[in-house]
Amino acid sequence: MSTPGPHPHRAAQFDDAVNRYRARRARAKGFLPTVVPYAGYGAPKWARVLGRVVLAQDPVPGTRLGGQYRKREESVRGWRSFTSVPISDVPVIAEIDGVEHALTPDRGGVIDQVVPVELAPGRHEIRLRPQGLETASSATLLIVGPETEFGVVSDIDDTVMVTWLPRPLLAAWNTFVLDEHARVPTPGMPVLYERIRSEHRGAPFVYLSTGPWNVAPTLRRFLTRNMFPSGPLLLTDWGPTHDRFFRSGRVHKEQNLERLASEFPHIKWLLFGDDGQHDEAIYSNFIAQHPDSVAAVAIRQLYPTEAVLAGGRSKAERHSEAGGVPWVYAPDGTSIYRQLRDLGFVGGHHDEGRRV
Repeated sequence: MSTPGPHPHRAAQFDDAVNRYRARRARAKGFLPTVVPYAGYGAPKWARVLGRVVLAQDPVPGTRLGGQYRKREESVRGWRSFTSVPISDVPVIAEIDGVEHALTPDRGGVIDQVVPVELAPGRHEIRLRPQGLETASSATLLIVGPETEFGVVSDIDDTVMVTWLPRPLLAAWNTFVLDEHARVPTPGMPVLYERIRSEHRGAPFVYLSTGPWNVAPTLRRFLTRNMFPSGPLLLTDWGPTHDRFFRSGRVHKEQNLERLASEFPHIKWLLFGDDGQHDEAIYSNFIAQHPDSVAAVAIRQLYPTEAVLAGGRSKAERHSEAGGVPWVYAPDGTSIYRQLRDLGFVGGHHDEGRRV
């Protein structure tokens, strides 16, 4: 006989009750289970499948998005991504290379599961649909080969994207600023990332952020429009968890870094972040535990106004070569590029001691 686990946090119980009520109302209005797919990643023998299951209404017949007729999952955009009702009671079928896998969303409707596969390194398509429905949505699945020795993990807010907003207002920004055209890339960062991608063919780019899954489609369009290399987004589910009132963004980053180190022990990661609170401490602790998993750390320094809006700079000491790992600091991508070039990571002048 199994022992029951601890009761969920009261906030989580209330959140679940509200979602059950909203789900009943939405289903009564004809809303259907819908999978919003996210790019996944994996290795030749396994794949991490990511997505979110919500109730959505079919678009008005004939409405278009970017010249194409809307699909149901495309109606969950902008503010609707925050008001959509997540559901956990509908299994999801993931089809990868003709093989189907049954997946179960969590209490927030998020799918984050590992499935066995037999795939060659490279990009593949994954199709996701609610069980019992024929309409499927698709996303990219990046399979990383065992020969890959270098990769990039990047923060988003204030690292590749300038927000000029106080951190407490980022939620409102992500909710109500619906157009990715209104978001500004950090100067020089798109070119820097493209140079890294060009010189390290096949290197995975992973975007690790404390932002909610609700904004994944908007962030994806922002990255694509500004010519950042494509790669999986690792975001978090907002709201209360089983044991606390609100999810910890810092823990989210720490756990995913640990996971990447475990999943890809042959890869050295170039870590990008900013000095607006926690990235330096997170990366420093990660290096202490996994020094062989980090090639270098690049910290984008916030401008004084940004630092004020972000609630100040990190109190961590500026690093130079902690644990044998070089750190570089600069306010823009061009200056970071020059320092990484001097270290041999870009620019075609690789030092064998730094080659990764």
